[in-house]
Amino acid sequence: MIDAEVVKQLKGVEQAQYKGDYHAHMLEQYKLFVEMTDKKSEQRLSTNKFFLALNSAIIAALSIAFPNLKEKVNDTWFVFVSVLGMVLCVAWYHLIRSYRCLNEGKFVVIHEMEKSLPVRPYTAEWTAVGEGKEPMQYRPFTYIEHHVPLVFLLLFAAIAVFVLKFGG
Repeated sequence: MIDAEVVKQLKGVEQAQYKGDYHAHMLEQYKLFVEMTDKKSEQRLSTNKFFLALNSAIIAALSIAFPNLKEKVNDTWFVFVSVLGMVLCVAWYHLIRSYRCLNEGKFVVIHEMEKSLPVRPYTAEWTAVGEGKEPMQYRPFTYIEHHVPLVFLLLFAAIAVFVLKFGG
């Protein structure tokens, strides 16, 4: 459902008062907005790659260090690194949610802009995939991606619990 405030904010100068090629400029703005939306999605993927690599490296370091450094490093170190990993996962999760909200807003604007264009490809595509309401047909990526930091968070928590229970 499109918020009336979004429609109000999107509406600019009426065609009759516009001093320029109204339709060409509208199309150019639409293309630019879609391009910026794609760039934001690329940025989200880069952020996910960074956190995935960082968390994977921490898990790998803990798994390599545990049997080899047990005599040299006390359990507090392993718990500290696990808690640090959990904090990173919480930050990652919130970034994903932030990107999700931003993308949802961008697509609301794209759908509204398309009402003034001859064709509405994003609106038609969204309708074709059931607007994300049929998980067997299409599930938006953000619904899946937000589980990844939670899996890492649980893994870090399990490591901390294991070290506290069986360490030392």
